[in-house]
Parts: sequence; structure tokens; C-alpha cells
Amino acid sequence: MTSLPPLALTMGDPAGIGGDVSLKAWQALRNDPSAPPFFLITDADHLKTIAGDRVPISVIEAPDQTRSVFPTALPVLHRPLTAATVAGTPNPDNAPAILGSIDTAVRLVQQGLASAVVTNPIHKQSLYQAGFIHPGHTEYLAALAGISTPPVMMLACPSLRVVPLTVHMALADAIESLSTDLIVTLAEITAQALVNDFAIADPHLAIAGLNPHAGEGGGMGNEENTIIAPAIDRLNQMGIAASGPWPPDTLFHQAARTGYDAAICMYHDQALIPIKTIDFHGAVNVTLGLPFVRTSPDHGTAFDIAGSGQADDSSLRAALGMAALMAARRSAS
Repeated sequence: MTSLPPLALTMGDPAGIGGDVSLKAWQALRNDPSAPPFFLITDADHLKTIAGDRVPISVIEAPDQTRSVFPTALPVLHRPLTAATVAGTPNPDNAPAILGSIDTAVRLVQQGLASAVVTNPIHKQSLYQAGFIHPGHTEYLAALAGISTPPVMMLACPSLRVVPLTVHMALADAIESLSTDLIVTLAEITAQALVNDFAIADPHLAIAGLNPHAGEGGGMGNEENTIIAPAIDRLNQMGIAASGPWPPDTLFHQAARTGYDAAICMYHDQALIPIKTIDFHGAVNVTLGLPFVRTSPDHGTAFDIAGSGQADDSSLRAALGMAALMAARRSAS
């Protein structure tokens, strides 16, 4: 792991807790020889106003300076903000800097100068106000990567991995968009990622139902019979171990979780509610199907506590650790 290039960490929304958790993560990891070194792509002057005298910051010119700087200061690749920033108050005028930080991280990974992209949380509404056309981080990264297959969002913690088939859309639209082909495509990408990135030789996927009691044989909805069960049959014919449709209300308790490596869920909250209940501070957002590794803490910008020092950096540290492990596995294979 230590022989790989450093991790590239993006700024996220500068009015949120990205700066706070980045500083805390560096403080927690700086003296850990097994921790992956990382550099932060952000406005160094703005970060210094957050850090004060608590954390030393060192501006680097290139990622290869990260390893020598990391034990004594947080390495920062300086990218200036385009507007004034007040903690807790997002400013759409900073959209070019926020997106530029992501662009830089992706470019450095594509050039082999960073081993993975780790993203701090963005505020989609303020980006939309500035003309951002993508639903979120995941879709923007897919566009930067130039991939034709849909990106897959996985949320992962030590005891659970979940993949929602649909992400940032209204529930009515999410249900309308479900199809056998969609389930098969995302499940196939998930199974391959479990092999390549998580070192699970023979992954087993649990496919959730959509309706209460997984439809109760059609009495509470028929999507299980017409959409989900045919997808499970196709996956098994492809050699991918998949079971279900399972009643969503019994799929996530402790004993049930021992029977599968990832759960494919029918919509956003069906996946995110259980994992955030199980491990709110330690869950990691992973984008599957990209030609590079990308992880992110599984929380938002938390504007209400930005700049207060209250933000918990556990999820960011978990995201950094998972990114390093995934990059090492890809490099080894």
C-alpha cells in the first residue's frame, strides 16, 4: 500500500465540513505508518483560516511531495476559491473551484500521480444554481471518466454493503424506472467489483423486493414476479450467485447479513436507511464501475456545524482506508 502514489482528496463545498474533517483525519493518521498518505486539493489560505494554529499546512507543487510532507503537515495542492466563503453558507460562485478540485483529482489519478480519488461532500443545490447539469458526484465522475455503462453507488461498512438501483430521483420516478435489465446490469457490475476491489472470490448478492413482504405472491404488488425474479434468474444463468426477492424488512438484521456479500436495493432509502442505522459515522460511499477508485464519506456538508470543530471524521478516515485498499488490490491484479 505504501508504495502506491498518494490519495487525492477533494475540497467538497468549502462552506461545509470538508475542511474540518480533512484536518482531523490528518491529525489522526499522520503518525500511523500503515495509514495511506493523502493530499488535499483546496484553497490553502481558506484552509488555514479553519486550521488556525492547530494543524500545520504545507503547500505542495506536485503529488509526489506528499509522502515527505505528510508526517509533519497536511499537504495541500493549492487551488484558489473564486468567491468569499462563510462557514455554513454555500456560495454558488465557488462552483468552478469545487468542480475544479474534482477535475484535478481525476486527472492526477488518470496520469498515475495519485492512486485514488476521495471526495469530500458537495452541496448539489448550490452547484445546480451555478449551472451544474449532473444529478450528483457519481454521475459527474462517470462523465469525466467517459464511461458508457451506468456508475454504481455502493455504501459499505464492515458489516454491510448495499447498492441502490436508483439514486437521486423522486421515489415515484425510481419505481417507474425499475427494469429487469437495470437490475442485471448493476448487479453484474457489483459482483465484478466485489471480486476485483474487495477480494471476494465468489460473491453472493441478495436482491431485495420492492413491496411489503416482497409482494406476498402478488397480493401487495407484482414487481417481484414481473421484474425482479426474472433478473435473479438471468444472473444465476450468468454464473452470478443471486437470491431473492427478499422482504426488505427482514433483509438487514444481523443474522440475515451473514448470508450475502452485498444487497441490491430497489431505491435510495431502502439501501441507505439500514447502513446509516448500523454505522452512521463509519460507512463509506464507493463508486463502482469507474476505471479508477473513488470513495467518499457517507455524510453531507453538515452546514449547521461547519467550522465549529464538532464534525466527526470517522467516515472520511474509513473512506481513505478503503480507497487505499481498493487501489492496492487493483494494482496487484
